[in-house]
Amino acid sequence: MQVRIFGREPAVWVYAINSLVAVLVAYGLPLTQVQVATISTVATAVLATVVAILTRPFIVSALTGAVGTVLTAIAGFGLDLSQAQIGATVTALNIVLALVLRMNVSPSSATSAYPPGVHSTPRF
Repeated sequence: MQVRIFGREPAVWVYAINSLVAVLVAYGLPLTQVQVATISTVATAVLATVVAILTRPFIVSALTGAVGTVLTAIAGFGLDLSQAQIGATVTALNIVLALVLRMNVSPSSATSAYPPGVHSTPRF
C-alpha cells in the first residue's frame, strides 16, 4: 500500500512547501537561511510522522525519529530545548506508544508446520 495525503505522495507535498517558501522569500518574506532550512526540515519531519502513523504495521521508531527531528529543527525559530529535554520527550513518547500499542498488538501464530528450531527434516 502506498501512502497518499490528499491524493498525493508525501514527497510531492514537501516539494510544494519548499517551492512556496522559496517564492515567498523571493517576494520579500523576511526569513533567514536558518529559518528556511528549518521550515524544510520540519515539513519533511511532519510528513514523515504522518507516513509513520498511516503505515501498517505501525513502526514506533519511525514516529519517534520524526518527532525528535521536529523538536531539533524548530530550534531555528527560537525554541530552546537541550538535548536532554529532546531525549526525555522522545523517551516519554516511546513509553506512551508502547502502552497504547501493546494492547492492540499480539504475536502472530506460527506459520510453520515444524517445531521451533527445526527448519526441515533430514533426508537420508
